[in-house]
Amino acid sequence: MIKIGCANVIVGQSGGPTSVINSSLAGVFKTAKDAGCRHIFGMRNGIEGLLEERYVDLSDHVKNDLDIELLKRTPSSFLGTCRFKLPDACENEEVYQRLFKILNNLDVKHFFYIGGNDSMDTIKKLSHYAKKIKSDITFIGIPKTIDNDLSVTDHTPGYGSAAKYIAMAMKEIIRDATAYSKPSITVVEIMGRNAGWLTAASALSRAEDCHGPDLIYLPERVFDYDKFMSKIRDIQKYKSVVTIAVSEGIRTSDGKYVCESNKQKVVEDAFGHKYLGGTGLYLADFLASQTGIKSRGIVFSTLQRCASHMVSRRDITEAFVAGSDAVRLALEGKTGKMVTFERTSNMPYQIITSSCDVDLVANVEKVVPDEWITDDGTYVSKKFVEYARPLIIGELSPFMVDGLPRHLFID
Repeated sequence: MIKIGCANVIVGQSGGPTSVINSSLAGVFKTAKDAGCRHIFGMRNGIEGLLEERYVDLSDHVKNDLDIELLKRTPSSFLGTCRFKLPDACENEEVYQRLFKILNNLDVKHFFYIGGNDSMDTIKKLSHYAKKIKSDITFIGIPKTIDNDLSVTDHTPGYGSAAKYIAMAMKEIIRDATAYSKPSITVVEIMGRNAGWLTAASALSRAEDCHGPDLIYLPERVFDYDKFMSKIRDIQKYKSVVTIAVSEGIRTSDGKYVCESNKQKVVEDAFGHKYLGGTGLYLADFLASQTGIKSRGIVFSTLQRCASHMVSRRDITEAFVAGSDAVRLALEGKTGKMVTFERTSNMPYQIITSSCDVDLVANVEKVVPDEWITDDGTYVSKKFVEYARPLIIGELSPFMVDGLPRHLFID
């Protein structure tokens, strides 16, 4: 292990939380500490909080090995998060001057940011500016997103646990729906604006004890109401209970999100991304009016990203490795990089970690391959299942106190 010596490091979390994002934070903390780091600072609410000089010394809050294990099992972002769009340096250099002044005052030599596409954009801009001003601070991105839409890397920490929760919940919903003899339709809305990786994971519920969802609709394919109704009527010819998984971001041929059909106002974040929701509820009402059959909409919403009681052991382990490897990259003098996973085998499942230039990842969205979606666009193929199944394997039990999971938190 290369030793940092007296250098300080800082780490932040950005974007939507996951159930294993804190495992990456634990990986950064433990590896930096073992390397002899004097201070491991944590940004409160990401880059936005750092600009306001809000940070903590993580050693004041993670004091022993038990705390590290608690941190790994704690959902949401331990340090808090943000959706702050860092402007281009040519448009607002003052922001960069302020950030680098804060980092220099803290004697920070290594900067780590755990997040998705937009967070990698932040790492890209900061590393480019550091090169421009000849700063020796290194900037490393640690992948995180339940959406699994980061390019280059085989998969992203956070996705496996969300996929596990979705498949588990789908099995339970189907079991509940089939308890009744009367016809019914259940529409389950799953996160995914432009990439359908999460909704596709509903197919993992199909097993010898569960037939899985009858239809799966991803944003990678255009949604057509007429074809949708035709499929529903075909299924109703041989079964009375129908279950459908839909991505929140499915759109019609005119590019309009289905959730916008209910006339609700769609709010955008700092990056211009629309906050979607209501697709499942809208389609359930639509189906009830078209068929006269009891229809129910179920929205997983934030449950799919914060269910730490149902994490994939493989996912939480890989998240820790991603944080640890980020520190190793920095100690080797690398900057402007993101940790990546490369799958070398499916059976048995094997991966190696590597890195790529963050420029290849920032603002690039990886969608479900077309060949992994059935020709009619209403399901996913065996290839997808073979890809996703290994990512949900294994469990890690929470530490239970008074019948509930115990979490680590900052006041």
